[in-house]
Amino acid sequence: MKNCIVYASTHHGNTKKVVDAIADETGVEAIDATQVHEKNLSEYDLIGFASGIFFTKFSEQVLDFARVNLVKDKKVFFIATAGNPLDINFRAIEEIAEEKNCQVVGRYQCKGFDTFGPFKIVGGIQKGHPDESELAEAVEFYKGLAD
Repeated sequence: MKNCIVYASTHHGNTKKVVDAIADETGVEAIDATQVHEKNLSEYDLIGFASGIFFTKFSEQVLDFARVNLVKDKKVFFIATAGNPLDINFRAIEEIAEEKNCQVVGRYQCKGFDTFGPFKIVGGIQKGHPDESELAEAVEFYKGLAD
């Protein structure tokens, strides 16, 4: 089975930490959506999209990548890091998957260090996240999907 995770990690590297932990342990291909804008995803059996959260949605780089490159009828999963982990954070990426008739097989979300906007004044929120236990949970989440 050939799998990949398309990600963007632009502020504190929270999402990259999660994706790197998964890739280091499992060998899944990581695709940086801030560097790669077009890629044929038809050869992949399972496609993940990972992002930090910006005003309750995935980064525009990941959303644009999914709009342009996600092919119909694929199995997909989502990973998010957020200062405020909420279910609503997956809505925009799930809408794209639905438009492409993709099957969502899982979602994982953990806390991420956040200094955006007013949080900068107080030195940020969720300091130290994602932590080692959250990285281990993310790896186990992916392994459960990839088996």
